[in-house]
Amino acid sequence: MDALRIISEDHNNLWRMATAVDQLAIELEDGGALEAEFLGSVLDYIVQFEERLHYPKEDDFLFRFLRLRSPEVANTLDRLERDHWQATTHHAALQSSLKNVMAGQLSGAALAKQLRQYTTDLKTHILTEEEQLLPLAHKMLLAEDWREIDRAFHDPVHPLFGDAAQAEFREWYHRIVSVAPETLGLGGKSAGHLPGGASPAQAEVLLRVQGLESCYGRIKALKGISMEVRRGETVALVGANGAGKTTFLRTLSGVQPMSAGSIVFDGEDISKLRSDKRMRRGICQSPEGRQVFGPLSIEDNLRLGAYTQPRHQVAGDMEKIFTMFPILKEKRLQPAGTLSGGQQQMLAIGRALMGRPRLLLLDEPSMGLAPLLVQEVFDVIKTLKSQGMTILLVEQNALAALDIADRAYVLETGCVTLTGTGNELVRNDQVRAAYLGM
Repeated sequence: MDALRIISEDHNNLWRMATAVDQLAIELEDGGALEAEFLGSVLDYIVQFEERLHYPKEDDFLFRFLRLRSPEVANTLDRLERDHWQATTHHAALQSSLKNVMAGQLSGAALAKQLRQYTTDLKTHILTEEEQLLPLAHKMLLAEDWREIDRAFHDPVHPLFGDAAQAEFREWYHRIVSVAPETLGLGGKSAGHLPGGASPAQAEVLLRVQGLESCYGRIKALKGISMEVRRGETVALVGANGAGKTTFLRTLSGVQPMSAGSIVFDGEDISKLRSDKRMRRGICQSPEGRQVFGPLSIEDNLRLGAYTQPRHQVAGDMEKIFTMFPILKEKRLQPAGTLSGGQQQMLAIGRALMGRPRLLLLDEPSMGLAPLLVQEVFDVIKTLKSQGMTILLVEQNALAALDIADRAYVLETGCVTLTGTGNELVRNDQVRAAYLGM
């Protein structure tokens, strides 16, 4: 049933794009300037993504088997397939209206009204599938149905669902976000490069935590946590607010004192080491809430991240960060406090990378970001993962975190309650009800 997760990820992607279009419509209604190039690119992305990736998954697989196993939903499927067929026509009408606004033949308010109707229809379509069809497929389709569906979805050379197609759209998405207005994306004039990802091979344990406890006064925030992270893995830690996720990362990095247990990093017990010595050993953190140094320039923020590294490599490492996040290069001399939330998040990640981490701690990297930027942040994480970096990710967006993670732990009130692969936890009924809203 992994295909349902992939289809839901597509829906999340389309919903983010629709939300971006809604925001542009609001700005047009308020008399704002028309972001014609960006809007045209977003509309092109949506129709290409729908027609080349998303709709074939549904029409050729999900809908086909649902018609076979549950004939009573034929009317709903017919209506949804009509939406699929008409998508190109609706897209062409919007692009024509966009050209008319640019030529002064249509008002921005009129275009905004069309955009709102378009996104309302798209979101209604997505909700119908999420609330009616996907649960029905989970219930009605047979094991042999899922074998055929999942075999196609996980074929790396499949022309529609394979690695090449996924990498193409991931790169396209990255470029759209990079050139988006600052209210929606990074707000850059140029885009970096995000290579496709690959799962790391299993390796030896890099981090082993046993019986870890930490207290705030008399309150025990962590209650005997044990976990491990292998070299090259991405491990997610998910849980509700107050579960102890941030406290756990702060304890790993040495900022928060530990009261019991042990932390072994690359074979060395670092339980009693100061935070600066842990960083010198390669444990670097991008903290919750970004916490950039606002009055300092972007360049100086990045240099601070490299204070433990030899000076001769700093310039080269900084250029690598600028290649990934061109907006930081464009504003490199500006105070970090002038950046948008998304730009500050990229700076916080870049600052951690300047320390050449052997273990990268990411604390709530998508918190407070515009929906369009959430996927961009996770694409960055996928890129780092593809390069073999070991990552421990704390994230309230459980679905996105579990999707990217090789393994994950669920934390509740300072205790680990569940563990497994990302896919296993996504399918776990307890996790779906508590954290995924399913």
